[in-house]
Formats: sequence, structure tokens, C-alpha cells
Amino acid sequence: MEQSPLSELVAVRRQKLQSLRELGIDPFGRAFETSGTVAEVKAAFVEGQAVSMAGRITAYRDMGKSRFLDLSDIGGRMQVYLNAKEVDETAMAVAAQLDIGDFIGVEGECFTTRSGEASIKVKQLVMLSKSLRPLPDKWHGVQDAETRYRQRYLDLIANPSSRNTFLQRTAIVREIRRFLDERGFLEVETPMMQAIPGGAAAEPFKTHHNALGMDFYLRIAPELYLKRLLVAGFPKVFELNRSFRNEGISRRHNPEFTMLEAYWAYADFQLMSLLVEEMVCHLAVMLGNDDLQVHHRNVEGEITRTINLSRPWKRASYNELIEEAVPGWFALDKHGKQQRCADLKLDISHCPEEFEMTQHVFEKLVEEKTIDPCFVTHVPKDLVPLAKLNETDPSKVDVYELIINGQEISPGYSELNDPDLQRERLEQQAGEEQQKIDTEFLDALEYGMPPAGGIGIGIDRLVMLLTGAESIRDVILFPHLKQRSAD
Repeated sequence: MEQSPLSELVAVRRQKLQSLRELGIDPFGRAFETSGTVAEVKAAFVEGQAVSMAGRITAYRDMGKSRFLDLSDIGGRMQVYLNAKEVDETAMAVAAQLDIGDFIGVEGECFTTRSGEASIKVKQLVMLSKSLRPLPDKWHGVQDAETRYRQRYLDLIANPSSRNTFLQRTAIVREIRRFLDERGFLEVETPMMQAIPGGAAAEPFKTHHNALGMDFYLRIAPELYLKRLLVAGFPKVFELNRSFRNEGISRRHNPEFTMLEAYWAYADFQLMSLLVEEMVCHLAVMLGNDDLQVHHRNVEGEITRTINLSRPWKRASYNELIEEAVPGWFALDKHGKQQRCADLKLDISHCPEEFEMTQHVFEKLVEEKTIDPCFVTHVPKDLVPLAKLNETDPSKVDVYELIINGQEISPGYSELNDPDLQRERLEQQAGEEQQKIDTEFLDALEYGMPPAGGIGIGIDRLVMLLTGAESIRDVILFPHLKQRSAD
């Protein structure tokens, strides 16, 4: 049976693996003390200084009695120079068995090549790990989306843009923590397994606890537990949490996602909107967007969309925006709204109630077309059961929904703290499924919860916004995928 090109390459690497063992070298070495990461060693470069460094070989140039190699990690690359006059015969024999993808450690001294490149002249070479499969072509990277998501490690090795996205994500999350900490918010942790899922309307994942003999649900939101801490007297709390919703997968939805929720006692939705506006602009500047213009680009690097984050951000009521999109909408009766949706070619078969039709119009004709930031305020109470009623119009609640780049980035509420009204609203939402109401949360409210503002921010969507990613899978290291078929 004829071997595939990949099988032939793997066979050659396995032969080198055996050759290393015959030399008495362990191809999968042990701990190696370094002077720092590749980037740190390069940044601290001093001519003639002794250093030790480890990394993956990403370039290999054999010049007979000397070799130039690039060692890399996620932070950068640095050249090392191996010469037969500087190392023993064993080191040169090991070098002959090296491939791109192998991990090695080197000890040597810093020097600058004739071309002016900061490099390391190797005195000792240590084998750390033999790569048995060839890496993707560095010039083309990993182009296939399925491979990029399923084998993220290859994507990160071969695609600098992917590495940069995830380094930026790490920086964003770290800076959010610092930003909130500086403003007196205390980071807390709440249960991920809950007896009654609450804080949002979504389908939960179900599991079973054997010792307790009871079902639990992976949380759909941490809200009801964070509010218990307001009852306890915590004035400012937040949680950067993993939440789960057993719903569809799309370029904007993943069943497991990261969310920020924060609550501020004695504040309201307007103060929370200012907090979010300041934070997002701060993050944009941190990533290098000093002019607050975030550019989204296609694969060729051409700008396809520019999002203007300059402050102050637009604020407009829900009804006002819908009237702009569909003049006369609120003067129509139910039949008139159905006919108008038909004229607009909007499918409302899943919207039996008028408020659901209106929300569908909002999603399709307002939300999806809003690119620059807009705080949509005073949403119908039917859509938000956990927010305070507006004093002048009790059919609305004091909330905002922050829309940027055609999607909701953050909701913010003036939180409902009346236990009787909260019970009534949750009962209306639950309908016949009253067992889904978290009565322990309602009991907590009866001890008294101060007026408060609350926010949620989808971290994955925020990273998409700030990095220009077009799919949520591009900002989640290991997104959920269907299992490969047995064939």
C-alpha cells in the first residue's frame, strides 16, 4: 500500500527519533532553566551576556559546520547560531536530527550577526521534545476554518493574527479586573451548578449530583446570587464568569461563554451606562485605538467597517428607534402589525404576542443595523422581569441595551428590589412552571436589597468588537464543535 506524503514525513521523523535514542539522548527531555521567555531574552539583549533560552524551532538553516535556527514561543522569535567549533560532537549530532517543530534548550552568549540581528551563540544544546508531525506551512498558515477551531494549537503556531487576538483577549480580561478593582468593585465567585437556573430566560444544561440525589443546572447567569450579596451589604461586586445556555450555535453564540456581571448599590442604569462607556473606551485605547476608531478588516487586510467609539455615545428610547425604522408602528393594532411585518418580509411566526412582534422588528431593523454605540433605553417591561418600572411610564423599565456592531454588547438595569413585585413578575414569566422560580432569592429580597444598578457584558462579543473578529469562534480558544464522524 502506497504511503501518503504525510506518512512519509512522519516516518522520517520517527527515524530521527530512533537516531537520537541511539545517541543516548532522551528525545522528550526534562525541565530546563531559562533566563526568561523568548521575548524577554530578546528584550534584555546585551552583547556578550550569558543566557539560556528554550523554544520551538520555527526555522532551520543548515550550512554544514554551522546552523542558524529560530526559536519561538507565543511571544516572539529569536535566532540562535550553532557552530561545530563552539559545541561538542554530540551537540552537532543532535542538531543533525532536528526538525522544524522540535523543542530545544540552548545555553550561550548574546551576539549580533553581520546583518545586525540579535542572536545567541550556542555553547550547550539540550533536546526537549521531538515533533513527530510536520507543522503547517508558515507562509500559508492554517486556512481551513474547521482545522483552525478543532486544532487550535496549530492555528496559534502558524497564524500570528490568531495569536495576537488571544493575547489581546487576555489583556482585555486582565484590564477589566484592574479597572473595576480601582473603582472599588470586589470580585466574587458564585455557584456554577444551581438547583434552579435564574437571572435570564434560557434553556439550561442539566446534570445530576449523586451524593445529594438531586438535579442541578449549569448556570445561565450569576445574577440572583450576586444580588444576594447586595442584600448582605456588599456595595460593589462583580464576577467574570462562565455561563451556559443549551441553545443554538452561530457566529455570535456559543453554548459556553464568558460574561461580566457587576452590581453597584445605590446606583441606577444611567450610572451603569457611564461606567460601561468609560470602560469600553479605556479598553480600546489600551489596545492602541487612541482615536477610538476600531477597524474591522477582511482576510486581505482591507478595512470593511469602522466603528466610532468617540464619546458621548448615543442614547435613544426603544420606542423612538422603532418609530424611526417603521413610522406609525405603535399606532397599529395587532392585525396591522402582522400585515406590516409581512410587507417588510419579517417572519413573525414565532411571535404570538404583540410585544414579541415589536421585539422582532427591533432586532431586525434596529439592532442589526446599528454599528456605532447606542444605548437603547426604556424597554417594555415584558422583556425584562428583573428591572425597576419607570416612574412616568410603568409599561417600561429603567434599563439600557448597549448595541454596537449590530449586536447587543451589554444590558444594564436599575435593579428591581421590591420583593412582592419581583415575585409577581417572576410568576408571570414562569406561567405554569412555578417550580422554576427561585423562592430562596425572593426570601433574600424580603430582608431588604438596596436600590442598585447592574450590568452584564458578553466578554466574547466585546473581544470580537475590539479585535475585529467576525465570528465568536475566533475569540474562544476551544469553541464547541460536532464530533468528527468515524469515517
